Amino acid sequence: MRSVADLLRAEDRAIVESLSAGERVALALALGARDLEAFRLAHEPPLPPAEAARVLERRRQAGRRPSRCLAELTD
Repeated sequence: MRSVADLLRAEDRAIVESLSAGERVALALALGARDLEAFRLAHEPPLPPAEAARVLERRRQAGRRPSRCLAELTD
């Protein structure tokens, strides 16, 4: 038996698959901008857009291993 979530996911997948490559890129960029705006407004007071992007980038980089290649270039 399929759940409502499974049906919605299948509908979303069918819609996205019908889009051209350019439309998919535009959708991805729009979703990213929407999520950045939601993150920015979730803070009190709301963060400036550039600061919100910086915070998210720092969080994304925090869990990554340092690149040995870059370390050798900077030493």
